[in-house]
Amino acid sequence: MIDLSLESLSAAYRTGALTPLAVVDFIIAQRRKFSAHNIWIAELPDDDLRDRARELATLSPDSLPLFGVPFAIKDNIDFAALPTTAGCPAFSFQPAASAPVVQALIDAGAIALGKTNLDQFATGLVGTRSPYGACRNSFDAEYISGGSSSGSAVAVALGLASFSLGTDTAGSGRVPAAFNNLVGYKPTLGSLSMRGVVPACRSLDAMSIFALTAEDAAAVARVAVKFDAADAWSRRAGKPARGGWGTAPAFRFAVPQPAQLEFFGNEAYAQLFAASIERLTILGGEAIEVDIEPLLETARLLYEGPWVAERTLATESLLTTRPDAMLEVTRRIISGGATPLAIDGFRASYRLKELTRRAEPMWANADVLLLPTAGTHYKIAAEQADPIRLNSTLGRYTNFVNLMDLAAVAVPAGFTAAKLPFGVSLIAPAWNDADLLALAGRLHRAAVSTLGATSFALAPAPAKAPAASAWVDVMVCGAHLTGLPLNWQLVDRGAWKIASTRTAPVYRFYALPGGPPFRPGLIQVADGGVAVDCEVWRMPVENFGSFVNGIPAPLGIGKVKLEDGSMVSGFICEPYGIEGAADISHLGGWHRYLAAKGG
Repeated sequence: MIDLSLESLSAAYRTGALTPLAVVDFIIAQRRKFSAHNIWIAELPDDDLRDRARELATLSPDSLPLFGVPFAIKDNIDFAALPTTAGCPAFSFQPAASAPVVQALIDAGAIALGKTNLDQFATGLVGTRSPYGACRNSFDAEYISGGSSSGSAVAVALGLASFSLGTDTAGSGRVPAAFNNLVGYKPTLGSLSMRGVVPACRSLDAMSIFALTAEDAAAVARVAVKFDAADAWSRRAGKPARGGWGTAPAFRFAVPQPAQLEFFGNEAYAQLFAASIERLTILGGEAIEVDIEPLLETARLLYEGPWVAERTLATESLLTTRPDAMLEVTRRIISGGATPLAIDGFRASYRLKELTRRAEPMWANADVLLLPTAGTHYKIAAEQADPIRLNSTLGRYTNFVNLMDLAAVAVPAGFTAAKLPFGVSLIAPAWNDADLLALAGRLHRAAVSTLGATSFALAPAPAKAPAASAWVDVMVCGAHLTGLPLNWQLVDRGAWKIASTRTAPVYRFYALPGGPPFRPGLIQVADGGVAVDCEVWRMPVENFGSFVNGIPAPLGIGKVKLEDGSMVSGFICEPYGIEGAADISHLGGWHRYLAAKGG
């Protein structure tokens, strides 16, 4: 077996104990071993995986932040190498490109393994609603894996991937984490691009991350989180009203009033949740009982209200032309979205606003809310005998989160006497993601000692958790571009390219005198500006100072406006520096200039 947690894998690569090819060969063998779990819908062919591993073998393990890290992709997220089915063969299509988040991960060195099973059209929290077979729990194959991101969770839990991508509208990125002893990170809505994702409820969908540890989830997020101007639902990161509580020695956490806790007869889960409250208190938290009825009523709105109409809209063509292509239970749920009237939509929206306002005092008095991720865990046979009612019980503590614009992390929190996992969720208002992940790491280590369904030990907490701002994005437009003489100054500092783009059309571009190396100068102007080709590189913040210190006058680092309107640190030129320089604005980029001059 190979420990695929990021810290362990990275160390093995650096020492030479492992190579990407060895890891790929291991995973190829392991995924055959677990074929009966119905994890995959489509696997990248073995030869393609080995080709990717050999490609990475030409690079230094320190050159990319996710070097050689294998990951799985839920099959409602586009990966250009394989079809997207959303769990419905009749819906299958071949995407022209990978989703931006998938591409960012690949560019950062990760190895995409294939597409994972899911509840059809991401409609369910159980993992059984798939024509590709019910995905089986990683601890006990008689139990549900949780859904809808079922295969994504089980792949990580069984040691077939270091992390995976899921989606989460009602808990699909958290319930499977709880049932498979994983961290399930449901980011703030809009922080990860949703382009290239088959929608369930477009206004509520989030891409999620399954990982073996909270630190691994944070490392993936540092690569994946980026504003996407081409995604109408993408949001620029905001700052929480109160930050730092995730690592503080004292914090306040809300828990439900005892009468509002429901475990559906699962006494083991009730005891494990009580133990989680005690652990969080030992970690420095002060428990505050709160009324969660506004949250519970909001949770009921998701499927009992008009938001189901978004699911109908997302599948309208198939539902109209080939309804038999859907599973019966999926069709029954989704077709219900055709019933609500416009007036019902407004009525529900007004009620949601009222409930959100009623919940505000909770966030004024507590930093974070602690809840069970799910109230109980069902066997597959029991769930299939009563699929809609039992699925509904699993959303009691998850359905409200996206409706109320909250962030959440599902955290392993112990095992029952039957050796089945239990999990809790840490929930906070939008943009508290860094604190949630930091606290999740602490709580995780206080509750369990192993990774997923493997026997590998959960490593001690890092000496210092990376800060949320541990990276700086730098725009380059000249000699630091890919393939040019100074690009090594980025690579040697652990930076990697996250975008090839253009500036906003507000600049003039000059070939400066001197060299080699030859350099351009970018000057912002009020009129007559052009857009200039550029790249954005992400660099560890601790290496940024030495990079800036080596930049010669008249160049420097300032804020540059990109074509999507965002501002990023990047190369600019002092006005005096263009004396004697050639204006090359009409060429629109340094590569084009070099090609035009034959060099």
